[in-house]
Amino acid sequence: MSSIEIIAEIGVNHDGSVDKARRLVDAACDAGADWAKFQTFRSGLLAAGGAPTAAYQKQHHAGDQRSMLERLELSPADFAALQQYCGDRGIGFLSSPFDEESLDDLLALGLESIKLGSGELTNLPLLARLGAARVRVLLSTGMSDLGEVETAVQTLQSAGCRELVLLHCVTQYPAPVGESNLRAIHTLRHAFGLPVGYSDHTPGIEVTVAAAALGAVVLEKHLTLDRADSGPDHAASCAPDEFAALVKAVRNVEAALGDGVKRPAPCELPNQVVARKSLVTVRDLPAGMVVSADDLTIKRPGDGIPPADLENVVGLALVRPVAADQVLRWEDFRHGG
Repeated sequence: MSSIEIIAEIGVNHDGSVDKARRLVDAACDAGADWAKFQTFRSGLLAAGGAPTAAYQKQHHAGDQRSMLERLELSPADFAALQQYCGDRGIGFLSSPFDEESLDDLLALGLESIKLGSGELTNLPLLARLGAARVRVLLSTGMSDLGEVETAVQTLQSAGCRELVLLHCVTQYPAPVGESNLRAIHTLRHAFGLPVGYSDHTPGIEVTVAAAALGAVVLEKHLTLDRADSGPDHAASCAPDEFAALVKAVRNVEAALGDGVKRPAPCELPNQVVARKSLVTVRDLPAGMVVSADDLTIKRPGDGIPPADLENVVGLALVRPVAADQVLRWEDFRHGG
């Protein structure tokens, strides 16, 4: 798996269809994602009757939250089948539980990583139960301040969580680019000493790619087959071709980041001779002459005595004549370096 993990957030973009979910897994695979992620919930446990929908959800559903969720809910057997399908396609299977029974369903599948959405960050009982499962936790931190994140981290770790990744997130669909606050990635990393990623809900791919450049170790982005579909998250999701472009861009950024050691890149080495300079004679110099600074200039190429050694050359005697406009070399001197 690549060092930056890319999650294709299918979420509920399957619209309650397992067949559509499989096609979304196919799209995630074809785009090069590392994970295909879903959302696991029991409608009656997630939302009380009459719970309102968000403004962006009202555009696609006139009823309350529970009625919207009921048509998007998949069964435990459906998720078991999707996990198997992900395995067959060679992509990781992830899901976000929204209630304790759904968490148990996912743990029963033997998952080693669980993603928890931003809305559950203050659900301390669920966090404690998840922490006790001793799996890797990916925790989105949308809608929260640093103190709330600290409480969530302490709850997970006190319960037994030993592998935790925080995901900076802005919980709006779509999220305004100007409110992305990507520097919070550094804030979270410095505050908790944990790996930090980014769950992106902005339009396009630029902000996700920028998060990669800032050192995000996990990137999550919604994937849909068609942004014009009627579900709540389609409009804020990437179409397959856009998601593939995102993956390619992130991989390029990842390759460009390197290891941070300042040294010549292998591709630069042949250019040192061409672009650097050497000490060059300004006139014909006979053998035995003691060289002065007035006898020298600095020109390309860089395969002779470097300009940094000018003071070491001045005062040395030549052992052979050197014509004007010639690159000086240490073997030209009686006392070479």
